[in-house]
Amino acid sequence: MERRTLGRTGLSVTRIGFGAMEIRGPRIWSGRPVTDQQAERILNAVLDAGINLIDTSPDYGRSEEYIGRFISSRRSEYFIATKCGCTVVNAGDHDETPHVWTGENLLRNIEESLRRMKTDHVDILQLLNPAVEMVERGKLVDALQEIQRAGHTRFISISTTLPALPTYLEMGVFDTFQIPYSATERTHEEWISRVRQAGVGTIIRGGVARGAVAGDREAGRSWDTWQEAKLDQILDGMNRMEFMLRFTLSQQRIDTIIVGTLSPEHLAENLAAAERGPLPEELYGEAKRRLSAAGGDPQAPSDRPGRTW
Repeated sequence: MERRTLGRTGLSVTRIGFGAMEIRGPRIWSGRPVTDQQAERILNAVLDAGINLIDTSPDYGRSEEYIGRFISSRRSEYFIATKCGCTVVNAGDHDETPHVWTGENLLRNIEESLRRMKTDHVDILQLLNPAVEMVERGKLVDALQEIQRAGHTRFISISTTLPALPTYLEMGVFDTFQIPYSATERTHEEWISRVRQAGVGTIIRGGVARGAVAGDREAGRSWDTWQEAKLDQILDGMNRMEFMLRFTLSQQRIDTIIVGTLSPEHLAENLAAAERGPLPEELYGEAKRRLSAAGGDPQAPSDRPGRTW
């Protein structure tokens, strides 16, 4: 599988990573039931396929626990990217996941994550989409650097979006950014280039835009953009999932794309699509033309909003 150097981290990561949110279980965000056997099967299938980046979080239900139970013995085969700022609160028939932006909570998160995943360090520790005000007020960068000095994470990072992204990039302290992006969610396209130009690793979530792939009206604007751009007319024998994944791979500033699934068969389909590489140049250009005509243009860096908290 093709690999990229993840910015200044120097980590050689596969262009497809695994999003472990899919093994969270039913208590978090209306997740599907997951058996131990299903979790063990998909996690080992991920490693057997050569994928070497696993993205998880304390508030992804049983995800970290499953990683520790079923693949900690294979720890040398993968990099772990987890998150912090998270809490999980029992709300009866489900769990709520409010964020608590204090240094104490970040320290608690990493201690519990290491215990659950049966490891002495994670490779990437990411703040999970806080407002800039919260980062500054809670002195969260100081807490991340304390965790890094203790050897519990190799790199400090953030999962973020506009309008906060430019401010975080200016700080110059984060080694990777996790950013949403797909054919039907191109808002951050130019900012992905800016992040990469700064030497920061780019991790993409939502690269398949599942709602659009499924034709799900609940996907809202993503599905509307797909329809308005008439992308079904130019699939050229691909299914929607393959088209979306290969569109995302066509953005050369992207290092790795987080793709989640509970099904080894679906995983194999994703990898087969990725092996076919970026879209042909002419098709990629036509897709972008149609998406722009449908109002799916990215936000240019010159349009940068101010610090709006």
